[in-house]
Amino acid sequence: MWTRLLTPRWVLLHLLVAALFVATFFLGYWQLTKAENGGGAVNWSYALQWPLYGVMGLWFYVRMVREELHRDPDEDEPGNAVVLYQRPRIDTSGDPELAAYNAYLAELNERALGQRSTGGR
Repeated sequence: MWTRLLTPRWVLLHLLVAALFVATFFLGYWQLTKAENGGGAVNWSYALQWPLYGVMGLWFYVRMVREELHRDPDEDEPGNAVVLYQRPRIDTSGDPELAAYNAYLAELNERALGQRSTGGR
């Protein structure tokens, strides 16, 4: 189960989150030193906000990891369910302008399906 979190993608993500978490505390310390040296209220607020951003980011990351661990690994596999295509029905009762527009859309759909089946030629 934990091996899913050791793929190259996840390892890079772990390292990035760790680096950003540490960086937010360095940025908070930097703002604190600026505030203590005569900075204004903005520096004091940033000194509190940067570590808060780091904790929030870590909290979201832990939630993402927990979701990955509880996710069904077979979700990524293509299914073998048969999906049948149903041609759209054209409403011919009522408004003739709407019926003509629906017929036009159906014709465009047929052209698109024809292009897809011939490989886009």
